[in-house]
Amino acid sequence: MAIAKLSAEAIETQLKNIPDWTLKDEKLHRELKFKNFVQAFGFMTQVALLAERANHHPEWSNVWNKVIIDLTTHEADGISQRDFDLAKQIDEVAAAVG
Repeated sequence: MAIAKLSAEAIETQLKNIPDWTLKDEKLHRELKFKNFVQAFGFMTQVALLAERANHHPEWSNVWNKVIIDLTTHEADGISQRDFDLAKQIDEVAAAVG
């Protein structure tokens, strides 16, 4: 089953539901800062488990207490509903980690 790329209008509408995310280089983008490296790495570990379960993996990087995440769906050649679903789950993990 093909994964549909969302229209620009649908993306703008859904971005209102995830206020910590922006559009950057045609991807959903979020930057997070934690107290230290261990907290940042723990957050990434939890997100990795969610992403693996969903078979939808973020583009991300980590430097000490900072995690940068970009979401896009390569099969759709852009942003799909899968990206918004994962973004919401990432927000839940971030809120729980602090």
